[in-house]
Amino acid sequence: QAEVGKPQRNCYTLPGFDFSYGLYIHRTDGGVPEAIGHWNTVKPRPSLVEKMPRDFIAMNRGAVKAGYTTAREFTLYYKAKDIRCKDEEYSHLKRSPPEVPPDFTYGITARPSTPFFDLLQHKYKELWMEQQRALTVAQQEEKKKKVKACETRTTLLRKHPPPAKVESFWHPPRLEKIGPHLSTFRDHDARKKAFSA
Repeated sequence: QAEVGKPQRNCYTLPGFDFSYGLYIHRTDGGVPEAIGHWNTVKPRPSLVEKMPRDFIAMNRGAVKAGYTTAREFTLYYKAKDIRCKDEEYSHLKRSPPEVPPDFTYGITARPSTPFFDLLQHKYKELWMEQQRALTVAQQEEKKKKVKACETRTTLLRKHPPPAKVESFWHPPRLEKIGPHLSTFRDHDARKKAFSA
């Protein structure tokens, strides 16, 4: 049963002080003396022979010389004569190793020491201020070169004249779409004859 007035415990008890965490390997794990007194190094694994890629140029040349033309014949030729690239041809480092001078040092060169005298004199601030002044002067010179005469409405209308308005006669809306009330022609043929004339 749970203890009255206390939160329920849901954790594991830890082992004692003499317990050592980790994996213990018998006969090889001798602690610090074993690590200091012996050189147990990992033996190098034998390098696997890499299978070179197919030399399709040589196989295609041989297939053409044999008189094959279709894709099926080429596939059968590839299966029959599997030519692989040579190690010297495949490795571009073996063909042309990089030329390195004898006194070449690998790595990154050390950063030069910080000139504290320049920092105390605020030399970097002065250099930045001079650059900003030069940049401002250059921008003002460019603005002076680019300044043009201001265009007014008159110059704009000369360049782009407005389109001419098309005059349209005004008709009152009550007089539109009203058919004739009287027909003074004798018949429909006489009306057609009069309009055709």
